[in-house]
This record gives sequence, structure tokens and C-alpha cells, in this order.
Amino acid sequence: MDTLHIKGGKPLSGVIPISGAKNAALPLMTAALLTEGDVLLDNVPRLTDVRTLIRLLTELGCEAEFSEGSADSFGQGLRLNAANITSTTAPYELVSQMRASFWVLGPLLTRFGEARVSLPGGCAIGARPVDIYIKGLEAMGASIEIVDGYVHATARNGLKGTHFRSSLVSVGATHTLMMAATLAEGETVLENAAREPEVGDLAACLTAMGARIEGAGTDTIRITGVKKLGGANHRVLADRIEAGTFAIAAAMTGGPITLTGLVPETIDATLSVLRAAGARVDVSGDRVTVERTAGPIRAVDVVTEVYPGFPTDLQAQFMSLMTLADGESEIVERIFENRFMHVQELARFGANISLHGDMALVHGVKRLTAAPVMASDLRASAALIIAALAAEGETIVNRVYHLDRGFERIEEKLRACGAEIWREKA
Repeated sequence: MDTLHIKGGKPLSGVIPISGAKNAALPLMTAALLTEGDVLLDNVPRLTDVRTLIRLLTELGCEAEFSEGSADSFGQGLRLNAANITSTTAPYELVSQMRASFWVLGPLLTRFGEARVSLPGGCAIGARPVDIYIKGLEAMGASIEIVDGYVHATARNGLKGTHFRSSLVSVGATHTLMMAATLAEGETVLENAAREPEVGDLAACLTAMGARIEGAGTDTIRITGVKKLGGANHRVLADRIEAGTFAIAAAMTGGPITLTGLVPETIDATLSVLRAAGARVDVSGDRVTVERTAGPIRAVDVVTEVYPGFPTDLQAQFMSLMTLADGESEIVERIFENRFMHVQELARFGANISLHGDMALVHGVKRLTAAPVMASDLRASAALIIAALAAEGETIVNRVYHLDRGFERIEEKLRACGAEIWREKA
């Protein structure tokens, strides 16, 4: 199993291009199942989650072809064609590896009238039940049974438009139900929908394919079903979580680090807390520069919320920054239970953190020291790297396969800013 080695304690500075977002690319790829036409995606990140979904799509009969570009570039082109689907069953062996694979349920059901999809897997950060997906599809007229760990959904006469209010905000359910509604008969109204930029990105691609969608980016989305969708060309939205991670790393290590190719307003909440922590932030067009001021990092309280609030996917990274803050900070996790598994690993650096239910109380310390650590999930991996960049000595991060699920060649980007970081193959 690969490990990352990091010699910390030195300031970083440089320019980092932001890759396409994993959380945008995956639903965009899934949307290709809705049409017989070519879906051409640009800026698709080179990630294991992308490759996992490609394996599932090709298992279903979808054609997939990458245009790699130069070896040292980030992102790639991808052509998908689902004209000749041979199966509507998404097997456990693939869906169990990545939760987003479950999203094929909506497109398969609405286009073919049937889908059999394994219950999902992914990072171990809480139960994240799929009952909202099922209730939404049932409201559209689907008949659904769960047998032997599979969701078996049928809609022999097609899905029908409906008015559905989600019991909680779910990005995955919003993706799934929005895709399903594009080919349903009549109008579907999704209330309490997710407002994340990735939802808007999917809606933009679906609209280019011929879908009729209004309100994406708000909590009420209206979709008027059409008979058929066509192909489209679409560029994957820049990854706001990657951008936020590098912005936090800049505040941790000194900076200045300039992030390029992003949509700055998608990380407003993150930039706001970094300013409160004492970082200097400059925004210009699609570029954001972050550096640490001469004074100490200031302690800031944070509560994770649905977009546009502070994202749960940056909670672990921000906690790393707060380990060196002057004072105490409270970090409250309101989105996922069991998402504090990085706390015990940060303690190995000398961090002082105590847990109180859904709240972590971080007492800032003067310095961190290197230690061997183990990543528990994708975002925890990034948090450990941020801590290691500031720690004195050489840190070894184990189980970095999590990292490769969501960060495109992170060590190369950090090395370009002066970090001493390298990977050792197992």
C-alpha cells in the first residue's frame, strides 16, 4: 500500500491550478445514461473514483473514451455514449466501492423503466441512508423493492411528474431525482433541494442535452420532462473542495499560494473563516491568493452546514489549521455523524483536541511534530497532509488510496510550491 512522506516546517509559495471537481464529474458522467448521443466532458479529473464509475458504466454497456492530453497536464477529456446499454443492473462489486455509483438508479429507471442497483459504499463517515432517493422515485410512480442488498425499481409505464419535498437536504438525492425527472411525463418540483454548485453544473449539462430545468442553485427545482435527450459538450466545474484545501494549506504554511481556474464565489464561506483566522485573501477573476500574515493564527469557531455554509468536506482540513491557532476553537459537525476519525491521528502530531458529541474543542498548541499517521477517509487524508506540512520532521501518511479518490496528483501540486513530499509505492 502506497505511503506519502512529508518533511514539514517550511513555508510554501507558488501557483496551483484547480482541477475539475470530483463531485461534479461523477453526476455528469452518470447523466450520459439518459441519452443515445455522445456526452463530451472536458476537465475531468484523473481520480480513482472516476475510473471506478467508468468501470460501472462500461459494465452497463456504455462506451467510454478518454483523450488524455499531455502527461504533465491536469484534467482530461472524456467521451461517453450509452446508445447500446446491455444491462440495467449495477453490481455490488462496483457500487460498494463508491457511493456515487448509486446515482445510476435514476437515469436507468427513467430511460429503461427498470433498474437494479446495489446499496452503496464509499467513505465510512456515517450511515447516509438512501431512503430519500427511494421516496422521491416512488412519488414519481416507481415500484421499489429491496432484495438481497439491491434496490430493484420498476416503472413499466414511465415515471410521472410529482411534487416532492425532501426531509433533509441531500446532494445525491437531488442529482438522482433531477436526472430521473428529465424524462418523466409532466412537471416535477423538488423542494428542499441541494443548492451546491455541482447541482447547478449538472443542470447546465442536462439543459444542454435538451432538458427543461429551472431553479437549480435554489432550494426549489422545477423540471419539465421531455421525450428524449441528446448529446452535449460540457466542461466540469472547478473543485471548490480542492481549492479550499489548498487555501487552508496556504494559511497553515505561510504562502502566498495562488489558486487558478476556480469560481471564487463557490468558496466564499471558506475564505470568510480564513480571513477571520488572520489570513490575507485576495480575489481577482478566477484567481485567489492566500497567505498567512505575520501574527499568529486566530482561533475561529465553525459549524458545518449545507451550501452555501461552511462545507463538511473541509471540516477536517480546517481542524488541522486550528491545531496551531492562538486560543480555543469549536468545530461542530452537523452534516455527518462519525466524521471525527481524524482527531486521534491529529493528536499524534501533538494536537490538543477533545470531542463532545458533534463538537470538537481544539486547543491550539505552539508546534506540531511529525509522526506516522493513517488516513481514515478522503478528507481526513488532506487534513493529515496539511498538519504534516507544518510539523517539524518527517511524517509518513499511510492508506493514501483514500487521497487518490478525490485529489488529482496532490503531491505534484504541493511540490511545485516548495513542499518536500513524495510517494513510496508499496
